[in-house]
Amino acid sequence: MKKRVVVVGGGAAGMMAALAAAQNGSQVTVFEKNEKLGKKIYITGKGRCNVTNACSAESFFENVVTNPRFLYSSFYGYDNQAVCSFLEQEGCRLKTERGDRVFPVSDHASDVTRALEQGLRKNGVKVCLNTPVKEILTENDRVAGVMLSDGTKAAADAVILATGGLSYPTTGSNGDGLRMAKELGHSLIECAPSLVPLETKESWCMQLQGLALKNVSVSMKLNGKEIYSGFGEMLFTHFGISGPLILSASSYYSAALAALKKKVEKKKGSAPETDCVLYLNLKPALTAEQLDKRLLRDFDENKNKHFRNVLDGLFPSRLIPVMIELSGIDPEKKVNEISREERKKFAALIQSLPITVTGTRDYREAIITRGGVKVQEVNPSTMESKKISGLYFAGEMLDVDALTGGFNLQIAWSTGHLAGESAAAGN
Repeated sequence: MKKRVVVVGGGAAGMMAALAAAQNGSQVTVFEKNEKLGKKIYITGKGRCNVTNACSAESFFENVVTNPRFLYSSFYGYDNQAVCSFLEQEGCRLKTERGDRVFPVSDHASDVTRALEQGLRKNGVKVCLNTPVKEILTENDRVAGVMLSDGTKAAADAVILATGGLSYPTTGSNGDGLRMAKELGHSLIECAPSLVPLETKESWCMQLQGLALKNVSVSMKLNGKEIYSGFGEMLFTHFGISGPLILSASSYYSAALAALKKKVEKKKGSAPETDCVLYLNLKPALTAEQLDKRLLRDFDENKNKHFRNVLDGLFPSRLIPVMIELSGIDPEKKVNEISREERKKFAALIQSLPITVTGTRDYREAIITRGGVKVQEVNPSTMESKKISGLYFAGEMLDVDALTGGFNLQIAWSTGHLAGESAAAGN
Protein backbone atom coordinates (compact mmCIF):
# COMPACT_ATOMS: atom_id res chain seq x y z
CA MET A 1 0.00 0.00 0.00
CA LYS A 2 1.07 3.57 -0.68
CA LYS A 3 2.05 5.70 2.27
CA ARG A 4 -0.79 8.03 3.31
CA VAL A 5 0.34 11.64 3.75
CA VAL A 6 -1.99 14.39 4.93
CA VAL A 7 -1.05 18.04 4.37
CA VAL A 8 -2.81 20.60 6.56
CA GLY A 9 -2.89 23.91 4.70
CA GLY A 10 -2.98 24.60 0.98
CA GLY A 11 -0.72 27.63 0.76
CA ALA A 12 2.70 27.85 -0.90
CA ALA A 13 4.46 25.50 1.54
CA GLY A 14 1.52 23.08 1.74
CA MET A 15 1.09 22.75 -2.02
CA MET A 16 4.82 22.21 -2.53
CA ALA A 17 4.88 19.63 0.28
CA ALA A 18 1.93 17.76 -1.24
CA LEU A 19 3.56 17.80 -4.65
CA ALA A 20 6.89 16.46 -3.35
CA ALA A 21 5.20 13.72 -1.30
CA ALA A 22 3.11 12.61 -4.31
CA GLN A 23 6.10 12.66 -6.65
CA ASN A 24 7.82 10.33 -4.20
CA GLY A 25 5.04 7.74 -4.38
CA SER A 26 2.68 8.70 -1.54
CA GLN A 27 -1.09 8.92 -1.51
CA VAL A 28 -1.58 12.59 -0.61
CA THR A 29 -4.58 14.54 0.69
CA VAL A 30 -4.55 18.31 1.26
CA PHE A 31 -7.04 19.80 3.73
CA GLU A 32 -7.55 23.52 3.14
CA LYS A 33 -9.95 25.62 5.25
CA ASN A 34 -10.46 28.26 2.52
CA GLU A 35 -12.57 28.04 -0.61
CA LYS A 36 -9.44 27.93 -2.81
CA LEU A 37 -5.76 27.04 -2.64
CA GLY A 38 -2.99 29.60 -2.33
CA LYS A 39 -5.12 32.43 -1.01
CA LYS A 40 -2.11 34.33 0.36
CA ILE A 41 -0.17 33.83 -2.89
CA TYR A 42 -2.79 35.96 -4.67
CA ILE A 43 -1.88 39.03 -2.62
CA THR A 44 1.91 38.66 -2.46
CA GLY A 45 3.96 41.19 -4.39
CA LYS A 46 0.85 43.40 -4.71
CA GLY A 47 -0.86 40.66 -6.67
CA ARG A 48 2.15 39.95 -8.89
CA CYS A 49 3.74 37.27 -6.64
CA ASN A 50 7.49 37.63 -6.13
CA VAL A 51 8.05 33.86 -6.35
CA THR A 52 11.73 33.80 -5.36
CA ASN A 53 15.01 35.66 -5.68
CA ALA A 54 17.56 34.68 -8.34
CA CYS A 55 20.52 35.35 -6.02
CA SER A 56 23.40 33.11 -4.99
CA ALA A 57 23.01 30.71 -2.07
CA GLU A 58 25.30 32.91 0.01
CA SER A 59 23.13 35.97 -0.66
CA PHE A 60 19.98 34.01 0.15
CA PHE A 61 21.23 33.12 3.62
CA GLU A 62 22.40 36.71 4.20
CA ASN A 63 18.78 37.80 3.68
CA VAL A 64 17.38 35.33 6.22
CA VAL A 65 16.96 37.21 9.50
CA THR A 66 16.04 34.37 11.87
CA ASN A 67 17.69 30.92 12.04
CA PRO A 68 19.37 30.83 8.58
CA ARG A 69 21.42 27.71 9.40
CA PHE A 70 18.25 25.73 9.95
CA LEU A 71 17.50 26.17 6.23
CA TYR A 72 20.74 24.76 4.80
CA SER A 73 19.41 21.29 3.97
CA SER A 74 16.06 22.47 2.65
CA PHE A 75 17.49 25.24 0.45
CA TYR A 76 20.32 23.18 -1.02
CA GLY A 77 17.84 20.36 -1.59
CA TYR A 78 15.37 22.58 -3.45
CA ASP A 79 16.78 25.99 -4.30
CA ASN A 80 15.60 29.02 -6.27
CA GLN A 81 16.64 27.45 -9.59
CA ALA A 82 14.57 24.35 -8.83
CA VAL A 83 11.51 26.52 -8.10
CA CYS A 84 11.92 28.44 -11.35
CA SER A 85 12.38 25.22 -13.36
CA PHE A 86 9.23 23.69 -11.89
CA LEU A 87 7.06 26.76 -12.54
CA GLU A 88 8.37 27.15 -16.10
CA GLN A 89 7.70 23.45 -16.80
CA GLU A 90 4.12 23.92 -15.62
CA GLY A 91 3.63 26.83 -18.03
CA CYS A 92 4.29 29.79 -15.72
CA ARG A 93 6.90 31.85 -17.57
CA LEU A 94 9.12 33.96 -15.32
CA LYS A 95 11.14 37.17 -15.48
CA THR A 96 13.82 38.65 -13.22
CA GLU A 97 13.58 42.29 -12.18
CA ARG A 98 15.68 44.73 -10.14
CA GLY A 99 17.19 43.20 -7.02
CA ASP A 100 17.01 39.71 -8.62
CA ARG A 101 13.29 39.52 -7.80
CA VAL A 102 11.54 36.84 -9.85
CA PHE A 103 7.93 37.37 -11.05
CA PRO A 104 5.57 35.70 -13.54
CA VAL A 105 5.92 37.33 -16.99
CA SER A 106 2.15 37.95 -16.85
CA ASP A 107 2.44 39.84 -13.53
CA HIS A 108 -0.45 37.66 -12.30
CA ALA A 109 -0.05 35.71 -9.03
CA SER A 110 -2.87 33.42 -10.22
CA ASP A 111 -0.46 31.90 -12.78
CA VAL A 112 1.76 30.67 -9.94
CA THR A 113 -1.17 29.02 -8.15
CA ARG A 114 -2.41 27.57 -11.43
CA ALA A 115 1.00 25.94 -12.05
CA LEU A 116 1.00 24.39 -8.59
CA GLU A 117 -2.58 23.15 -8.92
CA GLN A 118 -1.70 21.62 -12.27
CA GLY A 119 1.23 19.80 -10.66
CA LEU A 120 -1.04 18.51 -7.89
CA ARG A 121 -3.58 17.17 -10.42
CA LYS A 122 -0.89 15.49 -12.52
CA ASN A 123 0.40 13.69 -9.44
CA GLY A 124 -3.00 12.58 -8.17
CA VAL A 125 -3.16 14.73 -5.03
CA LYS A 126 -6.64 14.87 -3.48
CA VAL A 127 -7.61 18.43 -2.46
CA CYS A 128 -10.38 19.05 0.07
CA LEU A 129 -11.42 22.72 0.19
CA ASN A 130 -13.54 24.35 2.92
CA THR A 131 -12.25 21.63 5.23
CA PRO A 132 -10.64 22.89 8.45
CA VAL A 133 -8.57 20.50 10.56
CA LYS A 134 -9.26 20.63 14.28
CA GLU A 135 -6.67 18.28 15.73
CA ILE A 136 -3.66 16.08 14.91
CA LEU A 137 -4.30 12.51 16.11
CA THR A 138 -1.42 10.57 17.68
CA GLU A 139 -0.77 7.14 19.20
CA ASN A 140 2.30 6.51 21.36
CA ASP A 141 4.01 9.74 20.24
CA ARG A 142 3.40 8.92 16.60
CA VAL A 143 1.04 10.53 14.10
CA ALA A 144 -2.14 8.56 13.43
CA GLY A 145 -4.10 11.06 11.36
CA VAL A 146 -6.20 14.20 11.71
CA MET A 147 -9.63 15.13 13.01
CA LEU A 148 -11.61 17.59 10.92
CA SER A 149 -13.78 20.33 12.42
CA ASP A 150 -16.92 18.26 11.76
CA GLY A 151 -15.52 15.37 13.80
CA THR A 152 -14.52 13.20 10.83
CA LYS A 153 -11.23 11.35 11.26
CA ALA A 154 -8.74 10.80 8.44
CA ALA A 155 -6.01 8.22 9.06
CA ALA A 156 -2.46 9.05 7.97
CA ASP A 157 1.07 7.68 8.17
CA ALA A 158 2.48 11.21 8.12
CA VAL A 159 1.05 14.70 8.61
CA ILE A 160 2.62 17.90 7.32
CA LEU A 161 1.54 21.05 9.14
CA ALA A 162 1.74 24.05 6.79
CA THR A 163 -0.96 26.43 8.02
CA GLY A 164 1.10 29.64 7.93
CA GLY A 165 1.53 32.23 10.68
CA LEU A 166 -0.73 35.06 11.79
CA SER A 167 -0.19 37.69 9.10
CA TYR A 168 -3.04 38.68 6.77
CA PRO A 169 -5.75 36.95 8.88
CA THR A 170 -8.28 37.53 6.06
CA THR A 171 -6.49 34.74 4.18
CA GLY A 172 -7.26 32.31 7.02
CA SER A 173 -4.01 32.67 8.96
CA ASN A 174 -5.40 32.50 12.49
CA GLY A 175 -2.76 30.41 14.26
CA ASP A 176 -4.60 27.06 14.12
CA GLY A 177 -1.45 25.17 13.18
CA LEU A 178 0.57 26.83 15.93
CA ARG A 179 -2.12 25.82 18.43
CA MET A 180 -2.01 22.21 17.21
CA ALA A 181 1.79 22.15 17.41
CA LYS A 182 1.65 23.44 20.99
CA GLU A 183 -0.96 20.85 21.95
CA LEU A 184 1.48 18.18 20.77
CA GLY A 185 4.19 19.50 23.09
CA HIS A 186 6.07 21.86 20.81
CA SER A 187 7.49 25.12 22.15
CA LEU A 188 6.46 28.29 20.36
CA ILE A 189 8.70 31.31 19.98
CA GLU A 190 6.47 34.34 20.64
CA CYS A 191 4.99 35.64 17.40
CA ALA A 192 5.08 39.25 16.19
CA PRO A 193 4.21 41.05 12.94
CA SER A 194 7.23 41.34 10.63
CA LEU A 195 7.92 42.98 7.29
CA VAL A 196 5.38 45.48 8.50
CA PRO A 197 5.03 49.30 8.35
CA LEU A 198 6.23 51.30 11.35
CA GLU A 199 4.33 53.82 13.45
CA THR A 200 6.14 57.03 14.36
CA LYS A 201 5.89 59.82 16.90
CA GLU A 202 6.53 62.81 14.62
CA SER A 203 3.43 64.47 13.17
CA TRP A 204 5.37 65.71 10.14
CA CYS A 205 5.59 62.12 8.86
CA MET A 206 1.78 62.04 8.66
CA GLN A 207 1.79 65.45 6.89
CA LEU A 208 3.89 63.85 4.15
CA GLN A 209 1.41 60.95 3.63
CA GLY A 210 1.82 59.48 0.15
CA LEU A 211 5.31 60.90 -0.48
CA ALA A 212 7.74 58.23 -1.71
CA LEU A 213 11.51 58.67 -1.46
CA LYS A 214 13.94 56.71 -3.64
CA ASN A 215 17.67 56.12 -3.16
CA VAL A 216 17.72 57.01 0.54
CA SER A 217 19.42 55.17 3.37
CA VAL A 218 18.44 54.58 6.98
CA SER A 219 20.14 53.56 10.21
CA MET A 220 17.94 52.24 13.01
CA LYS A 221 19.09 52.38 16.61
CA LEU A 222 17.40 50.71 19.58
CA ASN A 223 18.51 52.10 22.93
CA GLY A 224 21.50 53.67 21.17
CA LYS A 225 22.70 50.46 19.47
CA GLU A 226 22.44 50.15 15.68
CA ILE A 227 20.25 47.19 14.73
CA TYR A 228 19.77 47.86 11.02
CA SER A 229 21.08 49.92 8.13
CA GLY A 230 19.95 49.80 4.54
CA PHE A 231 19.42 51.61 1.25
CA GLY A 232 16.35 51.79 -0.97
CA GLU A 233 12.83 53.21 -1.14
CA MET A 234 10.44 54.35 1.57
CA LEU A 235 6.99 55.88 1.86
CA PHE A 236 5.35 58.26 4.34
CA THR A 237 1.86 57.21 5.52
CA HIS A 238 -1.00 58.45 7.70
CA PHE A 239 0.52 56.59 10.68
CA GLY A 240 4.25 56.78 9.97
CA ILE A 241 6.52 55.10 7.42
CA SER A 242 6.45 52.13 5.06
CA GLY A 243 8.02 50.94 1.79
CA PRO A 244 10.59 48.18 1.08
CA LEU A 245 13.40 49.78 3.11
CA ILE A 246 11.17 50.22 6.16
CA LEU A 247 9.68 46.71 5.91
CA SER A 248 13.21 45.29 6.05
CA ALA A 249 14.04 47.52 9.04
CA SER A 250 10.91 46.22 10.80
CA SER A 251 12.28 42.64 10.72
CA TYR A 252 15.32 43.67 12.71
CA TYR A 253 13.21 45.88 14.97
CA SER A 254 10.90 42.96 15.87
CA ALA A 255 13.87 40.63 16.37
CA ALA A 256 15.71 43.13 18.59
CA LEU A 257 12.59 43.76 20.71
CA ALA A 258 12.10 39.99 21.17
CA ALA A 259 15.75 39.54 22.21
CA LEU A 260 15.51 42.43 24.66
CA LYS A 261 12.31 41.04 26.18
CA LYS A 262 13.87 37.58 26.54
CA LYS A 263 16.93 39.06 28.25
CA VAL A 264 14.79 40.98 30.75
CA GLU A 265 12.59 37.94 31.45
CA LYS A 266 15.69 35.86 32.26
CA LYS A 267 16.62 38.43 34.88
CA LYS A 268 12.97 38.47 36.01
CA GLY A 269 12.77 42.20 35.46
CA SER A 270 9.86 44.35 34.34
CA ALA A 271 9.03 45.16 30.71
CA PRO A 272 12.04 46.80 29.06
CA GLU A 273 11.97 50.48 28.16
CA THR A 274 12.79 51.04 24.52
CA ASP A 275 13.97 54.07 22.64
CA CYS A 276 14.03 53.44 18.91
CA VAL A 277 15.14 56.09 16.44
CA LEU A 278 15.48 55.72 12.69
CA TYR A 279 17.96 58.14 11.11
CA LEU A 280 17.11 58.98 7.50
CA ASN A 281 19.86 60.03 5.10
CA LEU A 282 18.28 61.95 2.22
CA LYS A 283 21.60 62.28 0.35
CA PRO A 284 23.51 59.02 0.94
CA ALA A 285 25.54 59.35 -2.28
CA LEU A 286 27.34 62.41 -0.89
CA THR A 287 29.94 62.58 1.86
CA ALA A 288 29.40 65.24 4.54
CA GLU A 289 32.10 67.34 2.83
CA GLN A 290 30.50 66.97 -0.62
CA LEU A 291 27.07 67.92 0.76
CA ASP A 292 28.51 71.02 2.43
CA LYS A 293 30.11 72.06 -0.87
CA ARG A 294 26.79 71.49 -2.64
CA LEU A 295 24.98 73.72 -0.12
CA LEU A 296 27.70 76.38 -0.41
CA ARG A 297 27.36 76.36 -4.21
CA ASP A 298 23.53 76.54 -4.09
CA PHE A 299 23.65 79.34 -1.55
CA ASP A 300 26.30 81.24 -3.49
CA GLU A 301 24.30 81.03 -6.74
CA ASN A 302 21.18 82.32 -4.95
CA LYS A 303 22.76 84.63 -2.37
CA ASN A 304 19.98 87.23 -2.45
CA LYS A 305 17.12 84.72 -2.28
CA HIS A 306 15.25 83.66 0.82
CA PHE A 307 16.12 80.29 2.37
CA ARG A 308 12.71 78.84 1.49
CA ASN A 309 13.33 79.53 -2.22
CA VAL A 310 16.68 77.77 -2.70
CA LEU A 311 15.83 74.17 -1.77
CA ASP A 312 13.99 73.02 -4.92
CA GLY A 313 17.00 71.10 -6.22
CA LEU A 314 17.57 69.32 -2.91
CA PHE A 315 14.20 67.87 -1.93
CA PRO A 316 10.74 67.03 -3.30
CA SER A 317 8.49 70.12 -2.95
CA ARG A 318 6.35 68.60 -0.17
CA LEU A 319 9.42 67.91 1.94
CA ILE A 320 10.79 71.45 1.75
CA PRO A 321 8.50 73.07 4.43
CA VAL A 322 9.25 70.18 6.82
CA MET A 323 13.02 70.49 6.34
CA ILE A 324 12.85 74.26 6.84
CA GLU A 325 10.87 73.86 10.07
CA LEU A 326 13.18 71.16 11.42
CA SER A 327 16.27 73.19 10.53
CA GLY A 328 15.23 76.08 12.78
CA ILE A 329 16.38 78.55 10.11
CA ASP A 330 13.99 81.42 9.39
CA PRO A 331 12.46 80.68 5.95
CA GLU A 332 12.59 84.42 5.14
CA LYS A 333 16.29 84.67 5.92
CA LYS A 334 18.49 85.47 2.94
CA VAL A 335 20.95 82.67 2.26
CA ASN A 336 23.95 85.03 2.36
CA GLU A 337 23.01 85.67 6.01
CA ILE A 338 22.98 81.99 6.99
CA SER A 339 25.93 81.29 9.27
CA ARG A 340 28.45 78.49 8.77
CA GLU A 341 27.14 76.83 11.94
CA GLU A 342 23.54 76.95 10.65
CA ARG A 343 24.62 75.50 7.31
CA LYS A 344 26.58 72.68 8.98
CA LYS A 345 23.60 71.82 11.21
CA PHE A 346 21.31 71.79 8.18
CA ALA A 347 23.68 69.45 6.33
CA ALA A 348 23.75 67.13 9.35
CA LEU A 349 19.94 67.11 9.44
CA ILE A 350 19.78 66.17 5.74
CA GLN A 351 22.01 63.15 6.33
CA SER A 352 20.66 62.14 9.73
CA LEU A 353 16.99 63.10 9.98
CA PRO A 354 15.67 61.48 13.20
CA ILE A 355 12.32 59.66 13.19
CA THR A 356 11.08 58.14 16.47
CA VAL A 357 9.62 54.65 16.03
CA THR A 358 6.81 53.87 18.49
CA GLY A 359 5.82 50.41 17.22
CA THR A 360 4.66 48.35 14.26
CA ARG A 361 1.30 48.00 12.54
CA ASP A 362 -0.60 44.79 13.30
CA TYR A 363 -0.89 41.42 11.52
CA ARG A 364 -3.43 42.80 9.06
CA GLU A 365 -0.62 44.75 7.41
CA ALA A 366 2.29 42.39 8.09
CA ILE A 367 3.66 40.42 5.16
CA ILE A 368 4.97 37.67 7.43
CA THR A 369 4.96 36.47 11.04
CA ARG A 370 8.09 36.43 13.17
CA GLY A 371 8.32 33.52 15.61
CA GLY A 372 6.52 30.18 15.53
CA VAL A 373 7.53 26.57 16.12
CA LYS A 374 10.94 26.41 17.80
CA VAL A 375 13.36 25.08 15.18
CA GLN A 376 15.50 23.26 17.77
CA GLU A 377 12.56 20.82 18.09
CA VAL A 378 12.51 20.11 14.32
CA ASN A 379 15.03 18.04 12.37
CA PRO A 380 16.51 20.43 9.76
CA SER A 381 17.47 17.52 7.49
CA THR A 382 13.86 16.26 7.22
CA MET A 383 11.53 18.90 8.74
CA GLU A 384 10.22 16.16 11.05
CA SER A 385 9.26 16.88 14.62
CA LYS A 386 11.72 15.60 17.22
CA LYS A 387 8.77 15.03 19.57
CA ILE A 388 6.14 13.31 17.39
CA SER A 389 7.19 10.77 14.76
CA GLY A 390 5.56 11.30 11.38
CA LEU A 391 4.77 14.98 12.04
CA TYR A 392 6.43 17.49 9.72
CA PHE A 393 6.46 21.28 9.50
CA ALA A 394 6.81 23.67 6.57
CA GLY A 395 6.70 27.37 5.80
CA GLU A 396 5.75 30.31 7.96
CA MET A 397 4.78 28.18 10.96
CA LEU A 398 8.48 27.74 11.69
CA ASP A 399 10.52 30.37 13.51
CA VAL A 400 12.32 31.39 10.32
CA ASP A 401 11.90 34.66 8.44
CA ALA A 402 13.68 36.78 5.85
CA LEU A 403 13.70 40.19 4.22
CA THR A 404 11.54 41.24 1.27
CA GLY A 405 12.49 40.19 -2.25
CA GLY A 406 11.08 36.67 -2.66
CA PHE A 407 13.11 35.13 0.16
CA ASN A 408 10.16 34.18 2.37
CA LEU A 409 8.38 32.38 -0.46
CA GLN A 410 11.63 30.54 -1.20
CA ILE A 411 11.63 29.39 2.44
CA ALA A 412 8.10 28.07 1.90
CA TRP A 413 9.07 26.20 -1.29
CA SER A 414 12.28 24.75 0.20
CA THR A 415 10.89 23.63 3.57
CA GLY A 416 7.68 22.39 1.92
CA HIS A 417 9.56 20.30 -0.62
CA LEU A 418 11.83 18.77 2.03
CA ALA A 419 8.87 18.02 4.33
CA GLY A 420 6.99 16.31 1.51
CA GLU A 421 9.99 14.30 0.36
CA SER A 422 10.80 13.25 3.93
CA ALA A 423 7.19 12.35 4.78
CA ALA A 424 7.07 10.05 1.75
CA ALA A 425 10.38 8.40 2.69
CA GLY A 426 9.88 8.18 6.48
CA ASN A 427 9.29 4.97 8.44
